Amino acid sequence: MEIDDTRIQTSRGKLYAKRWLSDEADGRAPMVLLHQSLGCVELWGNFPRKLAQATGRTVIAYDRLGFGQSDPHPGELELDFIQEEAREGFAAVREHFGIGHFIAYGHSVGAGMAAACAATYPDSCDVLVTEAAQATIEQKTIDGVLEAREMYAEEENVERLRPYHGEKTEWVLHAWIDTWLADEFRDWNLYDVLARVECPTLVIHGDEDEYGSPGQAASIAQRVAGPAKTLMLDGCGHIPHRERTDDVLSAAAEFLDS
Repeated sequence: MEIDDTRIQTSRGKLYAKRWLSDEADGRAPMVLLHQSLGCVELWGNFPRKLAQATGRTVIAYDRLGFGQSDPHPGELELDFIQEEAREGFAAVREHFGIGHFIAYGHSVGAGMAAACAATYPDSCDVLVTEAAQATIEQKTIDGVLEAREMYAEEENVERLRPYHGEKTEWVLHAWIDTWLADEFRDWNLYDVLARVECPTLVIHGDEDEYGSPGQAASIAQRVAGPAKTLMLDGCGHIPHRERTDDVLSAAAEFLDS
């Protein structure tokens, strides 16, 4: 398997992207990964490589502006930052790699962004995979973020993120915590986006997810316009691709083959 990385120029700064080119791809639509609120390419670990091997497709992951090895974000996140990612960062990645048809795979808030990509480009998105996604903000979501805020008040926990985000670490934390706890964000939901998702959707969720109940997965599966399948993982928290890697890989490969 060939692996390469690159930097992609956008109107607001450069994005870092990494690509795992499957030897079996044969022109099949590549899979684009969208990371979680504190995530980046490196925090996906070995999962992209394993996903490329399991599915026989090329996998591309990129750091959103302000995260990982991408350039700093020039300001604060707007309230429509989830939909904006489909129009801005993802669009730049798609243009750079010359991607036509694609599979959108997102984790946590990245899953909301993947859904926005599917909704924005309905003629090009072949499949949507959401992992640990939120369709709306529950009290459990708020409680999880509040607990995280307390945890990251300890400098030693902040330092664990610094190898991945460097000088942008504090911005990354505030972008997540301040946005999700903002009063004006309490009424946020993904409902309008999901209604415009026409492709088949695989919804992956852990029944012990710290930021969303199993009802989040049910809401996504019920609200997408296309066919949907749900994989609920017993005893699994917010990071299924790390906690239950083999189950996630098998489900993704089977769903794409079908």
